[in-house]
Amino acid sequence: MKINLRNTGKIGLLSLISGLLPMQAIAVESPQPTTNNQADQVTSVSQLSDVQPTDWAFQALQSLVERYGCIAGYPNGTYRGNRAMTRYEFAAGLNACLDRVNELIATATADMATKQDLATIQKLQEDFAAELATLRGRVDAVEARTAELEANQFSTTTKLTGEAIITAIGATGGTPGGDDPNITLTNRVRLNLMTSFTGKDLLITGLQAHNFPGAGTGVQDVLGLSSALSASSARTGVEPQFPGIDVKTLTPTGANSVELYKLLYIFPVANKLTLFAGTAAEVSDAFPAITPFYGEGQESISRFGNLNPVLRVSGGTSGTGLASAAGFIYSFSPNLDLRALYGSVNANLPESTASTPLGSGLFSGSSVVAAQLTFKPSKSIDVGLNYANSYHEINILGTGLSSQDVFALNFPTPNLNVPVKLNSFGGTVTWRFSPQVAFSGYGAAIFAEDAVGLDASTTFTSWMVGLHLKDLLQQGSSAGLLFGQPLYSSDSGTPVNRATPYHLEGYYRFRVSDNVSITPGAFVLFNPEGDSNNDTTLVGVLRTTFTF
Repeated sequence: MKINLRNTGKIGLLSLISGLLPMQAIAVESPQPTTNNQADQVTSVSQLSDVQPTDWAFQALQSLVERYGCIAGYPNGTYRGNRAMTRYEFAAGLNACLDRVNELIATATADMATKQDLATIQKLQEDFAAELATLRGRVDAVEARTAELEANQFSTTTKLTGEAIITAIGATGGTPGGDDPNITLTNRVRLNLMTSFTGKDLLITGLQAHNFPGAGTGVQDVLGLSSALSASSARTGVEPQFPGIDVKTLTPTGANSVELYKLLYIFPVANKLTLFAGTAAEVSDAFPAITPFYGEGQESISRFGNLNPVLRVSGGTSGTGLASAAGFIYSFSPNLDLRALYGSVNANLPESTASTPLGSGLFSGSSVVAAQLTFKPSKSIDVGLNYANSYHEINILGTGLSSQDVFALNFPTPNLNVPVKLNSFGGTVTWRFSPQVAFSGYGAAIFAEDAVGLDASTTFTSWMVGLHLKDLLQQGSSAGLLFGQPLYSSDSGTPVNRATPYHLEGYYRFRVSDNVSITPGAFVLFNPEGDSNNDTTLVGVLRTTFTF
C-alpha cells in the first residue's frame, strides 16, 4: 500500500508527510518559520551585538535608532554592517525611515526632524525615485497576484498533485511454447487530493486510470510465464497486481476506467502517536520503504525491485487500494518508530457470495495484520523489520511476484478454494556510503499452511541486493543495479524441473526537468518462475514520468 503519491503515484504517502509524523512523515503545508534573513526592529543600538562604540558608524546608527527608530536588526541580534546591499534594499530601508519621519511630523514630537534632515531625505528621494517607484510597482503586482490566486484557488484546504506514466515494454524468452510479444505502450495516470483540516491531519483521496491489459493478454502471459491471475516475475513495477479485473468481485474493468485507488485519513492524537484509517489503502502506505529503489514511476522498473515481498502479501501493494485498513504510528524517538495495521479486503460486504472469492465482512474475509519497526542506528543506515500474519480465502500468496503465487500450496489436484494462512518475516536495510552512493538489500521468508487442517505447508524465500547511485552524470538523475532471488519455494512439488530463479536489473533515470524524467532499463530472469525448462527472459522498459 503506497501512499507514495510522490511517488506521486503513491506518493508510500505517510512517508510524504515530514513534520506531521516523527520519523518519516508527511508534511502538510504550514507557515514558514522566521529565518535569519528577516529583519526585526530594534529600539536601542545596544541590541546589536556586532556594533561597537568604536565602530566608525556607531554615532550614525545610534542617532537613527534613538531619534527615528527606523533601523532593523536580524533575529540573532546582529546588524551585519559590513554586508553589501542592493539599491532595492536601500530603497526599502529609506522608505521605512520616511514612514517614521511622517509619523513624527504628524504627532509633533519634540525631536522632530530638522530642515537639514528633511533636505537630505528629499535629496535621497530624488536620487532613488526610480528604485522607489519600481519597489512600489512590485508590491502592487504582488498584491494583485495574491488577490487573483485567492479568488481562483482550487481550495483553501486541498492541494492537487498528479503523476502520469507512459511505458514502452518489450520482452523475449519465456516458456519453450511461449511467443515473443510485440512492444506495448501503456499508461497510468493518478490524481491525488491532499486535504488538511487542522494543519496537522491529512486526508488522501486518489484517483487513477490505466490501460494495462487483463489476465491472459499481458506481456508475461504471452511469454507463457504468468499464472491465472497474471502473477509473474516478468512484471514491471508500474503494473497493478490484478489488471483488467476487479478481484473483489471477479468482474472485468475497462481500459482507462477511473477508479478510487486511495482513500486514507491520517491524524495525530498525541505527541508521539498518530492514527490512520481508510477504505482504500495498502500496507506500503503506512510502512516506509527503506530501500532507495522504491518508486514505481521513478526508480526500479520491476515489481521485484521495488519492495520487500512481505509488504505485498494479501494484496498489500495491489495498486488499486484493495483493503480497508486502520492502524497507528508510534514514535519512540526521532530514530525509532513502530507502525502496525489491520486490513480487510471486503469489509464493505455483509456476506460472502459466489462472485466474492476473497470472503466478506470486516473480520471474516481475507485479512492481514502487519507491523514494521523502523530505526536508524546511525545517520547513514536505515533498517526496517517486518512481520505479517494473514488469512487468505483462496490458495494464493497475494504478492503478484511469481506464478507460484497462485496455488501456493500443492495438492494432488490443483485447488484454488483452500484457505491459506501465512506468517511472513522480512528485513530491509540501506547503507549510504556517501550522499550519492547507497547499498541496499532485503530478505524475506513466507511460511504458508492450509487453514482447514489438511496438513499442507510450504516456505517461500526471497532476497535482493543492489547499488543505488544518486545525481549520476547530472543533478537529480539516478541509477540502480540490482541482483536477487524472486520468491521461490524449494520444497514445492511442481514444476518437475525445479531450479532457483534469479533476477538481474539495471536502469538509469534521466531527469529532464523538475517534472519530467525518462528511465531506460532492462531486467534478466534466469530460470524464470523457478523452472529450468523456461528460457532466460529479457524484459526491456522505457518509462517516461510526468509529475505535477
